[in-house]
Amino acid sequence: MKQNKKRILTGDRPTGSLHLGHFLGTLKNRVKLQDEYECFFIIADLHTLTTDFSKEKTRGLNDRARGLVLDYLSVGIDPEKSVIYQQSRVPEVTYLSTIFSNLITVPRAQRVPTLKDVMRDLRIEQPSLGLLNYPVLQAADILMVKANLVPVGKDQQSHVEVSREIAREFNKIYGEVFSIPEALIGEVGTLVGTDGQAKMSKSVGNCIYLSDDEETVKTKVKKMYTDPTRIKPTDPGHVEGNPVFIYHDAFNKNREEVKDLKDRYTKGKVGDVEVKEKLAIAINKVLNPIREKRAQFEGKNELLDQIIVEGSKKAQFEAKKTLDEVLKEMGL
Repeated sequence: MKQNKKRILTGDRPTGSLHLGHFLGTLKNRVKLQDEYECFFIIADLHTLTTDFSKEKTRGLNDRARGLVLDYLSVGIDPEKSVIYQQSRVPEVTYLSTIFSNLITVPRAQRVPTLKDVMRDLRIEQPSLGLLNYPVLQAADILMVKANLVPVGKDQQSHVEVSREIAREFNKIYGEVFSIPEALIGEVGTLVGTDGQAKMSKSVGNCIYLSDDEETVKTKVKKMYTDPTRIKPTDPGHVEGNPVFIYHDAFNKNREEVKDLKDRYTKGKVGDVEVKEKLAIAINKVLNPIREKRAQFEGKNELLDQIIVEGSKKAQFEAKKTLDEVLKEMGL
């Protein structure tokens, strides 16, 4: 594979279906990026082991990997343009990770903010060595394909910084093997959950999934958290911070309708029912083309497996080249 364009690496852990938060935060942008860059989209199944090593979870990883590919295809990610691969099918990444783990100290790994967040959220008192090594394995993911850019949210920027430090340290000792990857920070923040919580999260269950049908979307929108201070439809309501209007701003392309709803809402001239009905219509308009695309691939497990296998072969080819170069420079 010739590297004519700058390379990007990004992806997801196969922990379940993707939702509107993923669509707004990363997936829409990935579809655009694949025309401008050489993109590697990783199904990061080894990373899931760092927080759940149960047999039940590990045995379902391949099925969830297929589900992730199905979500990718449904939004327009094209395996002819991009490389979609499964992390565990590229064993070279673990070899690189072992080498890189010698270039970072334990206290440095412990200072990664997201590690603390994961430990807090999952109530982990003592992290496994795998969890502590998560940023190093991620560095191996990034550096094995010599990615120039890594699209991340602000909360993941610290992981890219670890990759940059490891690349610089390796280059300092053995010569200029790696380019220094840059974090590509998206402009869109996290999408608030349907329950009004800080963000849409699979673990909390406050999501609208890309795979939800029209009726499911209507039901979820109908139950959405709105302005708790508004008792009657005639009460003036708050638009700022109101999840229903955050979603209108994000997904309703009819800007005049949104403006009208906001105006009437703040004056107590429209009820939550109408506002939510119009929101459900707007979200379903966004999801309809995704559903149509999804229907083309749904149930075609052999095709999904083929995409994973072929993409993993391409990623492994790049990883092997990088590992051979690393071992040569190290004299191993």
